[in-house]
Amino acid sequence: MIKNLRLIIGLLLIITTTSTVGATENFFDEAKKKYDEKKIKDSKFLFHRNIVFNPKNAKSYLYLAKIYNSEDNQEEEEKNLNTTLLLDPDNEEAMFMLINIELKKSNYSQVKKLKENFLKICSSLCNKSKNIDESLKNIEPKNES
Repeated sequence: MIKNLRLIIGLLLIITTTSTVGATENFFDEAKKKYDEKKIKDSKFLFHRNIVFNPKNAKSYLYLAKIYNSEDNQEEEEKNLNTTLLLDPDNEEAMFMLINIELKKSNYSQVKKLKENFLKICSSLCNKSKNIDESLKNIEPKNES
């Protein structure tokens, strides 16, 4: 009797864990699909929901940053980019987006630091470093320490 009870409890735990993991993937996949369909409000909700179930999903934070960028909410965009880079330091897209924010702020020293890191990790966006260099020329190093 005790063996049967343990077996049933074990099976219930496995089933519960498996369904939760599957649901998490479905939230991200569904959110990405909505994002690609330009259903921003729905995708934003689903990315947030995915983060509730999987708070270490860097891709959800990156897509939220993109959404906040389209909404011109720079503060939330920057928070999500920083979280993305905390979870995935080699995410070149997040790094490039953060560089653009710092360029808008004319933060010369921060852009230089980020650009150095960007050049270390870039694989598909390396050609964007020329754009960064051009933008850096327009910023005086007044805030460089």
